[in-house]
Order: sequence, then structure tokens, then C-alpha cells
Amino acid sequence: MIALDASALLAYLHQEPGWKKVQAVLADTCISAVNWSEVAQKISQKGMDVGAVRGLLEELGLSIEPFSIEQAECAALLWEKGREYGLSLADRACLALAVQREIAVITADRVWPELGLTVDIQLIR
Repeated sequence: MIALDASALLAYLHQEPGWKKVQAVLADTCISAVNWSEVAQKISQKGMDVGAVRGLLEELGLSIEPFSIEQAECAALLWEKGREYGLSLADRACLALAVQREIAVITADRVWPELGLTVDIQLIR
């Protein structure tokens, strides 16, 4: 299982550089509901049907995971470490999902490997 950052899923949906790396693992991925909210907002702005896109992604194997209390606390603790890198709440929610589940994370955000976390951070570009 791999946790998807919103940036990676958006790259896949818009076929931006790195999208094929997401496609290759999509059947074995999950995304935090916080990150899904970010993706839903962006695709809604482009006139896409959020429910239809969610349904298609779920058929392809994506699991949208609730944001748990433990993840909320982990994301809060990541604030200090991520502050200098400009990590948003959604960024920290994705990382918290990966930390809690001890799984890799895939992102387009190049600063994440510099955070020194114990999770495997894979860049799509």
C-alpha cells in the first residue's frame, strides 16, 4: 500500500509529468480524506464531476481513508518539522497517514525527502 499526496493524484488526473508513476501503483494506493478534499476542490474548479471521478478512482483501486484522531495528532506534531518547508495541513495529513500505517508515500513535492522522516518518500518527478 502507498499513500498518495494530492499533488501526485492531481498529476495523474491531469496527465502531468510523473502521472505514469502514479498509474503504475494506483491499484494499491490510499489517500487521506483531507487530501481527497484538496483534489475534489481542484477538479471541481475545472468542471469535473467529483463523485464520478471518485467512483472511477475507487474502481481502479484507490482507497479514501478517514482522517483519524491519531493522524490528526501526528499531523500536528509534524507542524514544527515541516514549518520551514511550508507544509500545509493536507501535506501533513498525507505524511501522517503514511507514518501511522508505516507505508510509502508518493508525491510531487520535492522537499519532502529533506524532512528526515522514517517513511519511504517517492517522488513522481
